Amino acid sequence: MFSRTGCSASGLVSSLSDLFSHTGCSASGLVSSICGLCFNREMPAPRPSIAPLAFRRVALIGRAATPSIAEPVSRLASFLAAGGHEVVLDAETARFMPLSPYSTAETEALGTRADVAIAIGGDGTMLSIARRLAPFEVPLIGINQGRLGFLTDIPLARMEEAVGAILAGRYTEERRTLLQATVRLVSGAEDTALALNEVVMSRGTLGGMIDIAVEIDGRFVYAMRSDGLIVATPTGSTAYALSVQGPIVHPEVPALLLVPVAPHALSNRPIAVGDSATITMTLRKGKDAAVHCDGQAHFPVQEGDHVTIHRAPYPVRLLHPDGHDHFAMLREKLHWGATPEPMPLD
Repeated sequence: MFSRTGCSASGLVSSLSDLFSHTGCSASGLVSSICGLCFNREMPAPRPSIAPLAFRRVALIGRAATPSIAEPVSRLASFLAAGGHEVVLDAETARFMPLSPYSTAETEALGTRADVAIAIGGDGTMLSIARRLAPFEVPLIGINQGRLGFLTDIPLARMEEAVGAILAGRYTEERRTLLQATVRLVSGAEDTALALNEVVMSRGTLGGMIDIAVEIDGRFVYAMRSDGLIVATPTGSTAYALSVQGPIVHPEVPALLLVPVAPHALSNRPIAVGDSATITMTLRKGKDAAVHCDGQAHFPVQEGDHVTIHRAPYPVRLLHPDGHDHFAMLREKLHWGATPEPMPLD
């Protein structure tokens, strides 16, 4: 380069030395800096790698036997797929979406194929899927298309916004107590079921009141004549137990509730015990009685049969939008503080 201009590199350095001697900067230092800029320029920072999605595989479960569920499920599935998630549809839900491009799985298999499950429907839908997925510790998100929606707390109108934020890591997680009930018949037969809300021993549609003997941790507590007895979790305190004047219990309280249904003696009141307790209800007298788990699993019982209830070895994991407030939810669902509208006058 210098030969074409008739100027040598040493001459250039000498000239630069004279030029920059007044500033205290050496030409050799300048050349070194120029070389550093030209040949040792800092390379552009590499693009940050895309972190793997925490909930890459998402299962969608719609309310059973509801053809209208296809539209919101399809909408949410498209939203998730566009965000890079792998969508797996519950096989029952997929029946109402015959041209769906997404893979399907039976409900029992979703536990091994999903990192998170989203239920679209009411609390009944959430109860059903919670019992099946709890052993796999798959977290659940609830989209409300039912009535109250204590568990399915995200409104359908905000579905994409809320789900997107949760899957991006902005969520509040709750771990809810799950019950395990074992029904043992006098005949020796035995059945086991799970319940998120409650286990109930109750009279049937034809019989009168029933007599129930109650033991807690092997100790006799009382014998009671009533229409039934509810053993509820804090989650279930806003379900059947609430309708028979049971207390509302915060989900973080480690307690189980024993709430009588229409007891003959007014002294039979609701009792709260620690959630490590084992509770046994024995049918001493009564016909047409049954044990019900979350109102979805039913077991006929006869005199002498009993059910043993204790906390299951795994909880139900619920994901709520960030900033979820349990009392704000109760205020909204139960209309606390609302002023009744006056009755119209004729």
